[in-house]
Amino acid sequence: MPRIDLDMDVLRTLVVAQDLGGFNRAAEQVGRSQSAISQRIHKLEKRIGEPLFRKQGRGLVLTEAGEVILTYARRVIELNDEAVAAVKGVGIDGKVRIGLQGDFAESWLPAALGRFKRAHPNVRVEAAVDRNYVLTERLDKGQLDLAVIWCLKARPDAEVIATLPMMWVGKETPWPRVKPVPLALFNPPCFFRAAAIAALDAAKIPWRVEFTSLSLSALWSAVDAGLGITVRTSPSVPSHLVTLQGRSGLPRLPTVKLCLDSGGRPLTPASARLREILLETIPPSLSSARR
Repeated sequence: MPRIDLDMDVLRTLVVAQDLGGFNRAAEQVGRSQSAISQRIHKLEKRIGEPLFRKQGRGLVLTEAGEVILTYARRVIELNDEAVAAVKGVGIDGKVRIGLQGDFAESWLPAALGRFKRAHPNVRVEAAVDRNYVLTERLDKGQLDLAVIWCLKARPDAEVIATLPMMWVGKETPWPRVKPVPLALFNPPCFFRAAAIAALDAAKIPWRVEFTSLSLSALWSAVDAGLGITVRTSPSVPSHLVTLQGRSGLPRLPTVKLCLDSGGRPLTPASARLREILLETIPPSLSSARR
């Protein structure tokens, strides 16, 4: 039986299409037409001799063969990218200090840091998860080499990863529209807190703060317990909570930028490689919101 070599670009397209929920969104992400994406998938189906998708209602879902190929595609892509990163990182050592947002500290960022560490075992990584204003202060003081931070105002050396709308987040929908609106918020200073209060005041909707915390996990627990609603961005919302936009009578909120910032200082070889890996591993929920 002849060997069948799978095309890496096609595997990446399959993963992007599945993660973004369709060929249309995948086409926008990879900069190709929907027909070109479909042709790539058909090419892969022809090569392996099995259909990867089947119709379900008006959409498409993976077949059993599609699920198998998707699982292997993720592993192959990860191994490929790690191999490239390892070759690029030969001879890199030293230390890199990075500050992380709690919103992504359990998903994207640990995966990126793990990949970096496997590729560059001689580099010592010091990672700190903290509140936004603390990370910004430490970055400006030279105590961090890189930081993933929220930016309301432009920072000259910040690279925008995504532009995201702030969202009201609660336990259930439709929201019962309690007044005054009970809020679960970070202690100040926090511009998510400030945005929530400013929006309610502008709409002349009464509110009260029912719960405050310095911990994001504690904040989610308070919302889950029904103590109040809060404001964050949709990619960080736990699966057991819901966004309340457009169906709750709550006012609109501003957008916020997620940025990768070096504080204006030159990057060391180790910091530069970590920056590359962070940008390469941006999840679809964020990469589709890049500006």
